[in-house]
Amino acid sequence: MASRHSAFYTPLIATISAGFLDDEGVSAEYSILGPGQRSHEVIRDGVADIVQSAVSSNWAPMRAGITPLPVHFALINRRDGFFLAGRKRSKKTFRWPELEGRTLLADHGGQPLAMLRYAIHYNYADWSKINVLDRGTPDEMMQAFRNGEGDFIHLQAPGPEVLEEEKVGFSRVSVGAFMPEVAFSTLCCSRDFFSTYAFSSFLHAYTRSREWVRKGDPVLVAAREGSYFRGISKPALAAAVARYQRLGTWGGTPEITRALYDQALTVFGEKDFPFEQVCAPFKPL
Repeated sequence: MASRHSAFYTPLIATISAGFLDDEGVSAEYSILGPGQRSHEVIRDGVADIVQSAVSSNWAPMRAGITPLPVHFALINRRDGFFLAGRKRSKKTFRWPELEGRTLLADHGGQPLAMLRYAIHYNYADWSKINVLDRGTPDEMMQAFRNGEGDFIHLQAPGPEVLEEEKVGFSRVSVGAFMPEVAFSTLCCSRDFFSTYAFSSFLHAYTRSREWVRKGDPVLVAAREGSYFRGISKPALAAAVARYQRLGTWGGTPEITRALYDQALTVFGEKDFPFEQVCAPFKPL
């Protein structure tokens, strides 16, 4: 189960869509968290075995004393996967203070918003001088932008590529390229499932998938996951995959390192959640 759906999570999607799980003799169903669902609850209740989430998703439940909580065992992305698109195409280098005095339709998910605020501060712009609007889901945000609202919009790919095809908006900057690498999206499961044969089979398939999407032809990668992106053109999806490859979003191994975890703590201004209580040692294959 995925907490949200975009090309940013191609390594997970391709684990199923490109046949890597089939090679292990394992089948799986893919779905998206619904309104009000929480990753730790769907794992606890047996609704899902593995969930795409983030290390930060454990922190509020830990503070509240909730148990049991999932263990995060593999990294999907080591960079923020959002982009800012504006209304005009520009060859000029984007300067973050350009946002000041402008209206920004921002994704108000907990982690996307925290990362955006951090990136804006990190790049010497003043958050308080930006008119930041919440227009709901990414689809609702895009529709508001099409209707003329906002100077900039904050989206994961292939959202910006879709707007570019429509000549409504044009990518200006990658948020992830202008802030440190971080444990952004991870995979988690119950500690019981972590010890099963099914888990080992999944991890082997996922590791192969992640390496394939990191290096593979974007057109081929997009073709293999295209059925998961109905309504998105093949060129737009391939462009999104290529963009994430260039950024190094899926670079390195799937290990959640302490340094990447600590950077996530820094982004959120947290310090009281020990790495060992949230992440499992990576099992190299």
